[in-house]
Amino acid sequence: MGEAIRLLFDFIGLVIKILSIDGGGIRGIIPALVLAEIERRTHKPTAHLFDLVAGTSTGGILALALTIPKAPGASLYTAQQLVAMYEHEGRRIFSRSLLRRLFALDNLTWKKYSSRGINGVLDNYFGEARLRDAATNVLITSYEIERRFPFFFRSAVARERLDYDFRARDVARATSAAPSYFEPMKILTGTADHHYTLIDGGVFANNPAACALVDARATAPGADSYLVVSLGTGSLLTRLPVNISRYWGAARWVKPLLDIVFDGVSSTVDYQLRQLLPSDPGPCSRYFRFQTTLNSHNCSMDNASQANITALKGLAFDLIEQKSDELDDLCALLVTSRSKTE
Repeated sequence: MGEAIRLLFDFIGLVIKILSIDGGGIRGIIPALVLAEIERRTHKPTAHLFDLVAGTSTGGILALALTIPKAPGASLYTAQQLVAMYEHEGRRIFSRSLLRRLFALDNLTWKKYSSRGINGVLDNYFGEARLRDAATNVLITSYEIERRFPFFFRSAVARERLDYDFRARDVARATSAAPSYFEPMKILTGTADHHYTLIDGGVFANNPAACALVDARATAPGADSYLVVSLGTGSLLTRLPVNISRYWGAARWVKPLLDIVFDGVSSTVDYQLRQLLPSDPGPCSRYFRFQTTLNSHNCSMDNASQANITALKGLAFDLIEQKSDELDDLCALLVTSRSKTE
């Protein structure tokens, strides 16, 4: 199989390899475990397997941590180390005081969490590293709420423009500023008082795979092929009974609507890419989507309890076992295809 794949891609020529990671809060432990398995099978860090790594929200944090060393000369984080981040730092990120619990009214009147916890975790993991330090190209999504436009953090641009070279921890904070969970992130550009006010990119691209493919086509139009690997954080199966939801007003719709937007966008992008790129299992596949399903007990983005972490890890291990053959095919493609960096 490996020799056949090598010959195939020698014939195809230049292949742009793209990794895309969905948003989903604490459920980011699922794609982190899938990536840990890919790194184990290929014996290579994620940044050395892909030409472009894209992420939204928790996927954006993963994308940055897997490609940007904390300090010059430092080793890149492994996916397994980021699994540990979710296990040990989840409760710190999603923690709130008794006062906030009493007055936030289940985050209907006040953001659910203080930014202190997530800021501390991101400071620990990224230090003073900047977007330009990425070991491979990175694309991170966010949304500017004052001027109302999608905002893309791109390491390729950061290397060319000082006003676009943000600290990695600020980029991570911006892409994960989920409405009603965390306050928006205000980022200064470094030129006068100009700034951006940013929230979670999941409001328009919870699955950033299509954004990543378009970016790759625009920056490398001469490529012979594009290989897209898209990692989900679980699709929702929780029902919204019509006999109850038809009476809801704006306040009651806030949280379920956010879930619908995030999950609906992810599923739509998956459908679009399946039409654009062949995805039949085997060595000719150019699109791989690894996704699991959630139930009412593990669908929350902010349930960092040990029981839920264990349940999410179980879903990830089941996914890896069910998709083991596809993972073998993917890993063979990743280590044998010729990328633009070679």
